[in-house]
Amino acid sequence: MSAPQYPGQKSFVVTWLLSWLLGGLGIDRFYLGKIGTGILKLITFGGLGLWWLIDLIITLVGSQRDKQGAPLYGYLENRKIAWIVTGIFVVLGAISGGISGALGLLSFGAYYGG
Repeated sequence: MSAPQYPGQKSFVVTWLLSWLLGGLGIDRFYLGKIGTGILKLITFGGLGLWWLIDLIITLVGSQRDKQGAPLYGYLENRKIAWIVTGIFVVLGAISGGISGALGLLSFGAYYGG
């Protein structure tokens, strides 16, 4: 049996947001009706982050499907903004992490008189 080619009843935007914000808890999988893998993702904390990242990428490239194998509706209309928003937050996170790390090194050196 082949997967349906018509969009299903699950939203790309909702799946993307759930995958991005709560994917480590498997909430995106529960939303798509994939209860078994949702539970596995929950108890492994998103596969220690790896499964979370893979699901987010699968969703962003439009390959995510619901339990019946139907594609998510709204992908073509919303994919560009999803990529842009995700990219902005990745860059901001990297900048924030770099600043935080630099401040940590500076304060560590000051603490030990270095």
